[in-house]
Amino acid sequence: MPTTSGIRLPKRLPKALTPEMLERLLASPDLGTLQGQRDRALMEVVYGTGLRVSEAMGLRVEEVHLEQAAFRVTGKRGKTRVVPIPRHTIPWIEKYLTEIRPQLVRRPVASLFLGDRGGALSRQSAYGILEKHRRHAGIPQAVSPHTLRHTYAVHLVRGGADLRVVQELLGHASIATTQVYTQLDMEQVRAVYDRAHPRR
Repeated sequence: MPTTSGIRLPKRLPKALTPEMLERLLASPDLGTLQGQRDRALMEVVYGTGLRVSEAMGLRVEEVHLEQAAFRVTGKRGKTRVVPIPRHTIPWIEKYLTEIRPQLVRRPVASLFLGDRGGALSRQSAYGILEKHRRHAGIPQAVSPHTLRHTYAVHLVRGGADLRVVQELLGHASIATTQVYTQLDMEQVRAVYDRAHPRR
């Protein structure tokens, strides 16, 4: 496989959503319904924090700390980390917790995100929710919780975030896993160069 400056490129690079696609996706749910409000909160959380789908589905209400603007997340191998919640995401979680979740719940359940029958939302349901809104938003590429996680990381790196910080936020055990996002950024730089440089 070709290398750049001695760095081996990964076989498959994640495909992040463009900012315009992301906005269309987030605007897709019908906010006049309980499910639409839940879906918007779910997408805001996964994109806003970069959680794995298992982490987002595993979140418990007691792990939501809005006063500290953070989640306490249990990731792979049972490792716990604190993940900051962006300011624009907090109102969606707050509304979901105070107005929407109480109407969805049917029995005592610790999970933050609930399905239509009042139990914990499953991974499969989360994938189905995103596929539904992808179609509604007219987005041609596949969109999964993993896509939103990748989009979060790509946007952080392109915004100048330190790679070690991104590693911690994503819960990667190795910095090598996180370095894929620097390669994504270099692909963008190369594309711009190829379009603009007279002697490419």
